[in-house]
Amino acid sequence: MLQDCNKEKCHHCFPVKDCSHGHEFCKENGMFKELDKKNCILVTGCAGFIGSHVCEKLLQMDFNVVGVDNMDPYYDIKLKINNIEILQKYKAFTFLHEDIQTTNAIVDYSPQNVIHLASMAGVRTSIKEPEKYVNVNIKGFINILEQCVKINITNLVYASSSSVYGTNKLPFKESDLIESCNSPYAASKRCMEVFAQTYSQLYNINTLGLRFFTVYGPRGRPDMAPRKFLEAIQNDMEIEKYGDGNTSRDYTYIDDIVNGIISAMKNKHNKKCEVYNLGNSIPITLNAFIETCEKVCGKKANIIQKSIQLGDVPHTYACIDKAKQDLDYNPQTTLESGLLRCYDINMKFKNIGP
Repeated sequence: MLQDCNKEKCHHCFPVKDCSHGHEFCKENGMFKELDKKNCILVTGCAGFIGSHVCEKLLQMDFNVVGVDNMDPYYDIKLKINNIEILQKYKAFTFLHEDIQTTNAIVDYSPQNVIHLASMAGVRTSIKEPEKYVNVNIKGFINILEQCVKINITNLVYASSSSVYGTNKLPFKESDLIESCNSPYAASKRCMEVFAQTYSQLYNINTLGLRFFTVYGPRGRPDMAPRKFLEAIQNDMEIEKYGDGNTSRDYTYIDDIVNGIISAMKNKHNKKCEVYNLGNSIPITLNAFIETCEKVCGKKANIIQKSIQLGDVPHTYACIDKAKQDLDYNPQTTLESGLLRCYDINMKFKNIGP
């Protein structure tokens, strides 16, 4: 008898196509994709910007990938559908349209590792709808942690954010004392780190949190400045400039972030509970950023001056020494070269919108 849990999702439940075990029943009645748990990675937020790139890289590395996403319409869902269509070209990809607050995917699929990237994003939106960030980012993460405990997942990688640092002294270091957060979004991410530490201590699972610093690249979120500004300048539309332009961000290209995430997943030093900065460690002022966008597009920007918005922090700047040491993290992409790649992929063929 082949099955032992009566679930269609795994090999030992129902007959699979191209059975690696040579079962005659599978050969005659194969219906489902075979899933090798030892080579299976579960990624939440797979339809998003970072998540889709992580999944694609893992698939290119011959992992089986189970992706979970609720397709939240925070921005145009057509962009997320496009990301899923890219991933579904790989036979080793399985998509689950599920919410992290209720999904049972980790228990169902028993993956080797979990990469948790699903969250409600956006500092400004979180000020208007704080309860949603508590429900998705904190309660959803607890669901993920609980399932990791149930099936003894040894290594969980999850997305935190540079926002947790608030107005701390620059450059931001993982050892910094964080006494306050500047938005409900930042607070939810800090809470995730605290829960990860608690579960690691209670249940002896490895939890590695990654504090991302302004990630950009092809297929980037349309509400983020890199994509939004390039599109606006290219199409002779106005851009909004908040403040005098002396605020700064540590812009980090998606390929560098993906490499850091996969290195954390491998966790070659077997770190138990850590957080790491994944940034470029080169802060760029808003004025310099706009100038670089203009250079890439070959056009001047039409700028509307705005005051600084509630919840924004003036500067971000990552110290990445710890990530270099433990994760062999070594960002390679300058802002100009990264924006040029975005422009070449998203702009030349006018493939820039929903």
